[in-house]
Amino acid sequence: MGHSATAFEASNPVDIYRSHISELLAPVAGKPVKDIYDRLSWTQTFDKGDLGLAVPSLRVPPKEASAKASEWSEKFPNSDLVEKPVVAGTFIQFFFKPQSLTKLIVPSILQKKTLYGTNPRLGLRDESDPKKGKKRMVIDFSSPNIAKPFHAGHLRSTIIGGFLANLYEAAGWHVVRLNYLGDWGRQFGLLAHAFEMLGSEEKLQKDPISHLFDIYVEINNISRPEEEEIKQKKEALAQASTTGEDITELEQQIQILESKSVNEKARQYFKRMEEGDEAALATWRRFRDLSIERYKRTYSRLNIHYDVYGGESTVELERMDRAVKQLQESGLSEESQGAVIVDLTKNPKTKKLGKALVRKRDGSSLYLTRDIGEAYKRVEVYQPDKLVYVVASQQELHLAQLFKILELMGHPEIAEKCQHISFGMVHGMSTRKGTVKFLDDILRDVGEKMHEVMQKNQIKYEQVENPEQTADTLGITAVMVQDMSGKRINGYDFSLERMTSFEGDTGPYLQYAHARLCSITRKAGLSAEDLQSADLSLLSESHAINLVRALSSWPDVVQNTLKTQEPVTVLSYLFKMTHMLSSSYDILKVVGSEPEIKKARMALYEAARQVLNNGMKMLGLNPVER
Repeated sequence: MGHSATAFEASNPVDIYRSHISELLAPVAGKPVKDIYDRLSWTQTFDKGDLGLAVPSLRVPPKEASAKASEWSEKFPNSDLVEKPVVAGTFIQFFFKPQSLTKLIVPSILQKKTLYGTNPRLGLRDESDPKKGKKRMVIDFSSPNIAKPFHAGHLRSTIIGGFLANLYEAAGWHVVRLNYLGDWGRQFGLLAHAFEMLGSEEKLQKDPISHLFDIYVEINNISRPEEEEIKQKKEALAQASTTGEDITELEQQIQILESKSVNEKARQYFKRMEEGDEAALATWRRFRDLSIERYKRTYSRLNIHYDVYGGESTVELERMDRAVKQLQESGLSEESQGAVIVDLTKNPKTKKLGKALVRKRDGSSLYLTRDIGEAYKRVEVYQPDKLVYVVASQQELHLAQLFKILELMGHPEIAEKCQHISFGMVHGMSTRKGTVKFLDDILRDVGEKMHEVMQKNQIKYEQVENPEQTADTLGITAVMVQDMSGKRINGYDFSLERMTSFEGDTGPYLQYAHARLCSITRKAGLSAEDLQSADLSLLSESHAINLVRALSSWPDVVQNTLKTQEPVTVLSYLFKMTHMLSSSYDILKVVGSEPEIKKARMALYEAARQVLNNGMKMLGLNPVER
């Protein structure tokens, strides 16, 4: 076995082949085993082999590459695991021998079950010394604002972040899932004041998120005409002072209006919160805790949990002050019209990052100061190797400024750990009852639509034990799969019709593929022992062989997804594999076959079900059995 491969072979059976090919090719090519091992890559389609080697990647001059490819392939010794290599230009294609592959892969999946595809060694700080522990990652995702709608941007962040957390855990990392809530600011003064005026204790207990949102909208409607009147009077005041008229009365009117206004009461309330007034904080804390409880219920429907519910409120003032002070002392920040800014345009390298605002004229600090403080805090508390922010692409500039400023403040080691996982917008996301308020509204709508779609097939519908529950699960899958179907950076149109269809590459199709495999298992009535004793050499049809080849590549797909960080990498693989399955059913029949053939085919289908299940769970989906 190759020295470079031993770490992974237990986790990824294809690495046994990589190792084997490298060992046989190294003496022929006169190249180190490790160099060949690292350059053997999987192919896009099976007709190009199971692994491919680009000869020029081994520092062979382009002119000699195709001659070398032919020469090496000619001299490649006979092997029990791989066929004679095939040359295509400057590429060498390696095809695994089907018998040995099937005997390696199928038992491996049946034995490892949920662990097939995971690779705990990838997350080690030092592969040669597991005692040094796992790499740590803090991932900040979802992060809604309390009392404001949970909109499409939050939905995407939740789905993508949940998936990435699962992916890195499968790769052996220690992952801290963090929800950084919008839970601080003057709007909480407004909210507390609104609750005093308009709130209902009963509604707050029943559905805190909707109730807080409703009174927040209402108080803004009350405050708008007040602010309009103040603005008009101020304009009249400006006018009068130029003509030299007496303005005392106008000034008094403005003063009275401002002191009675909703906004002033909100400002005073928030000031009490900032000063640590216990009564004000108790109300705020209640709103926050009740909202979190409600969020948790919704998140659990998406298979998402958090280790930490943080938020803007958890960044201590002294951390923010320290950030401002450090910016001043390092000469990065400067005064500009009473505000404090960091001007990144002065340096040609950072010119496109523009000017970043650190403190407003009134001395209140902005997101940037708070985010600097929070980044320091995350590093201090969790000592991470990676800090991930899953945020919409509109925040690209803000995060680029944050990372650059951290670096310029003398912390390149923090900036290097930071990564922005960006995504595009969802268009046309509204519910049947109007615009979206909360995630629950969307999930309810999709569940109802899904139920209607299921009822169209009455025979199948009657076989489902709990149709409402199944419709709900399928609806959630539909939303999540639609979100993951393209590259993250592309936006998409939210389409109830398309996402709830069983036709095409949709969530319901994936669930149907899983349910169908479960149904075959139930009808076959074989035990786990039966499958273990199956004679796998009976799987000789090309459909069976290609399915095994697809299943063997799942650990590689997981490894590749760590590079792409795209849910669609996993999703495309699952669709490709389920298409292969659906074209196999008529050829590889289980029920009605001879006992030994039945066992072998059932072992293959059970392996396929396991891989599909593992992939769906990594994406955050709940696979259904009927």
